[in-house]
Amino acid sequence: MISYIKMKTIDDKTVKHVAHLARLELSDKELKLYSAQLASILSYISKLNEIDTANVPPTSHALTTLKNVFRKDILRKSLETDEAIKNAPASEGDFFKVPQIIESTDRVQDEGK
Repeated sequence: MISYIKMKTIDDKTVKHVAHLARLELSDKELKLYSAQLASILSYISKLNEIDTANVPPTSHALTTLKNVFRKDILRKSLETDEAIKNAPASEGDFFKVPQIIESTDRVQDEGK
């Protein structure tokens, strides 16, 4: 069995460093919480490392019976534009017309002034 270094605790300095790398600001309460949670995760991983997997074949997916289904890529004629948009509630030229959901940049810039 492969021997792993067991890390049972993780200090606040390490959590602060990782938070800094991730550009996160942590309060003291969050720092203590995340330190405890990370220590718990590392402890669990340490337990998993104790399992003998020497006779377990490597897998790339949990479902070994999973198979890719392939079909021939057959060139087919597409719908004509008029046919594609004939049932659309609204169209403009050759395009579907939909309600605007994103504000224009002009409006956003005006509000920022």
